[in-house]
Amino acid sequence: MIVVTVFIEEDNPSCEQVVRDLEELQADFPHQLAVVNISKNLDLRDSYIGKTPVVQIGPYKLQTNITRQDLQVALGAARDRDAHLDKIGDQAYARRIERGQQISQADKISYWLSNHYMFLINLLLGIYVGLPFLAPILAWNGNQWGSRALQVIYSPLCHQLAYRSWFLFGEQPFYPRELAGIERVGAYEEVIGGDAIDLKSARKLIGFEEIGFGQGKLGYKVVLCQRDVAIYGLLFLFGLLFSLTRRKIKPIPWYLWIILGLIPIGIDGASQLPGLLNLLPNWLGMRESTPVLRTITGGLFGLMTAWYLFPMIEESMRETRALVARKMAIVPQLQKTNKEQ
Repeated sequence: MIVVTVFIEEDNPSCEQVVRDLEELQADFPHQLAVVNISKNLDLRDSYIGKTPVVQIGPYKLQTNITRQDLQVALGAARDRDAHLDKIGDQAYARRIERGQQISQADKISYWLSNHYMFLINLLLGIYVGLPFLAPILAWNGNQWGSRALQVIYSPLCHQLAYRSWFLFGEQPFYPRELAGIERVGAYEEVIGGDAIDLKSARKLIGFEEIGFGQGKLGYKVVLCQRDVAIYGLLFLFGLLFSLTRRKIKPIPWYLWIILGLIPIGIDGASQLPGLLNLLPNWLGMRESTPVLRTITGGLFGLMTAWYLFPMIEESMRETRALVARKMAIVPQLQKTNKEQ
């Protein structure tokens, strides 16, 4: 039998008239009628507000200023189409009809995810950016095994170079290379007692007591570098803000993401490579970024990425919510009709 869905708003005479017309046309065009009040369904309101009445008759959609004749034509076309597909035994059509009259577990999961995806994203981001700070806390409390385990876990995800990382429980929050030119701050070379920098040692190091300094005197390394902390920290903070504003923030244009997010971090990061790899002589102007620049450029990248990406995800999730909410509003009415018949 043909399924007819009418999306209505309260106190709308046009909506009431369309429902009456369809009820009166039941004798000539038998159909299952489902009436969905969008005023009571937040997931459907954005899709249909100001557009009602909207009538879906099989594959045919009628919208606003719907006459009785429009309904008759659409019902007749849907009836003929239904009879033709049934006659030729279209199994795909039969399966679509069957799926459309049942709320599956996949529908329920999709609906839950479309409503709670930001909670999951924020949870994962919070864990990801928070756990690296647990490593120095564990080391400071004498749990070197736990601290080292976290470093191993994050090792494939970050370079973890000591002179580009934050430190806790020490005299300084960071120990930059001399090349960074930060005054009144002890440089990494000064701490390790030499000019040559061993990348493997700088990556592996957890606390400076490992190289002969007093335990905890100069602190313990956060196992996610300064730039990554800024990137994922801003992703997390924007995710919280996005959730608190009920996901109503609009996405930024793609070119702003490139100009403000991608270009600054690209320039700051790429310009350090010659100094890191010792590819060029000093007189050519090798540079090392500073913790402040890494934080600013990383934070901009994280913020712009979140601002561009999260609202786009919400647009997709909104469509999913509307699709499943529509099905959840229709199916119980169809099932009730089937039982009464």
